[in-house]
Amino acid sequence: MLDSLFSALKAKGTDGLAGIWTDEKKLIQAAHRLREAGFVKFDAITPFPMHEIDEAIGIPRSYIPWVTFIFGFVGLAFGLWFTWWTSAYNWPLNVGGKPMWSLPAFIPVIFECVILFAALSSVGALFVSAGLPKVDPPVIDPDLTSHKFALFVPENDRGYDVAKIEEIFKEFGADEVKKAEF
Repeated sequence: MLDSLFSALKAKGTDGLAGIWTDEKKLIQAAHRLREAGFVKFDAITPFPMHEIDEAIGIPRSYIPWVTFIFGFVGLAFGLWFTWWTSAYNWPLNVGGKPMWSLPAFIPVIFECVILFAALSSVGALFVSAGLPKVDPPVIDPDLTSHKFALFVPENDRGYDVAKIEEIFKEFGADEVKKAEF
C-alpha cells in the first residue's frame, strides 16, 4: 500500500537539455536568448530567488495574491458572522445592559479570522501551483542548491533542437551542458 502511495507522489520528470552556470548574469542573458529563440517551456533552477529571471523566462504574475485577498475577505465575513452568531444568537448574555453584539469588542477575533483564512489559503494555493508534495524529485546537479545555476529545456518544448540549444548555452558561457530529467 505504501509503495502505491509513494509511486503516486513520485515526481514525474521530463527529459530535456540542461545548461549549468556559476555566473547568474550569464544565466539571465541565456534565458533572454532562449525566449527570443521561441522556447516557452524552459525553466531556471537557482539556489536563491532571482527577480530578473521571471522576466527573462516570461513567467506571468502569480494568482496567489488574489487567492489570499479573496480568502481574507471570506475570513472577514466568517469572523463577523461567527462573533454575531455566538454572542447575539446562540448564547446571548445580557451583561450590564450592553448590546448583544458590539463590533469593537470583536475586532481582534475578526482580524485573526482574516489572517488565518488568508494565510492557510496562500499556503494551499502554493502547494497546488507547485505540484507539491513531490517525493524523490529528479536532480540535475546537486550543486544547484548551493552555488550553481541551471536552465532546463524540456524535449516537448516547441522547436526543440539539441544543437541549437547547446549553441545558445555555449554562447553564454555554460560551464556544462548535459541531457537530464527534471
